[in-house]
Amino acid sequence: MNEKDTTNRVKNHYKAVAVSYHEQYDPELLRVIERPYPANYFRLEKLLKSFGENNVRRALEVGIGDGTPLAAVARLNIDVWGFDFTEEMVTKAQETIKSVGGDPSQLFVADIQDPQTFADKLPEGGFDGVIAMGVMPHVESDKDVLENITKLVQPGGRVFIEFRNKLFSLFTFNRKSVEFILDDLLPEVGNDLRELVRDDLSSRLRMDVPPVREKVTGSEAPGYDTIRSRFHNPFEVKDIFRSMGYDQIDLHWYHYHPAIPYLEDVLPKKFREEAIAMEHEESGWRGYFLASAFIIEAVKSNN
Repeated sequence: MNEKDTTNRVKNHYKAVAVSYHEQYDPELLRVIERPYPANYFRLEKLLKSFGENNVRRALEVGIGDGTPLAAVARLNIDVWGFDFTEEMVTKAQETIKSVGGDPSQLFVADIQDPQTFADKLPEGGFDGVIAMGVMPHVESDKDVLENITKLVQPGGRVFIEFRNKLFSLFTFNRKSVEFILDDLLPEVGNDLRELVRDDLSSRLRMDVPPVREKVTGSEAPGYDTIRSRFHNPFEVKDIFRSMGYDQIDLHWYHYHPAIPYLEDVLPKKFREEAIAMEHEESGWRGYFLASAFIIEAVKSNN
């Protein structure tokens, strides 16, 4: 599949989920176990705390989705701008931002992978806050995208960028664990040993889970597991930010799992309550293994 086709699949996925995307941020659904866990509420909570405490005045969101996070940022009296490469998401976001008194003309269709689509549409002087949530799993080149973002940040400004946590696979004890061990821990080991490891782990772990999300519910659009939706290693990501001239690089974890994920259906109410309680745990290290996603918050050096 060429890059254009890969990008179109991502667009088609988000086109299909645009109408209900706001539910991923809805705190009223936190304890409704019949509905998907709205983990994005917790990353939005962390974002608002950071931007409020650090006196951000003009913020850009890359990949605005339906505009729910950006509207919350606007309520902090921050001048908000943003773009997304899915027209349906931008239309929805413009409605959302207008409902809180924001300027819908500051939201437009563009792709962070292609500076020509946004360079002449943004104000001069850059931004003291840049957000990218739900973006990095889908891009072709982490380095190119992070360089494009960095050019938009003022010296001393901060970025708030989300990634899927690759190390979480060490806690899932399923087919994702096997993939991580073989592809990331043992990539240079010979085939004989790799196959021995594969066979041994496959006999011990739940290879039938997680189920592959092939289609968006109620639609023929490609599901999340059939589009490019990469995981990232938090250790490697921190190194990339250092190399690009960022200081104060902090990790924020969210979407915690209080037990092995395939046990959720056994005690769903207890699982949900414990997950919510863990979203604010302060060990500084458990998130590496128990959280399925993380945020890099970093400050662009003044040098």
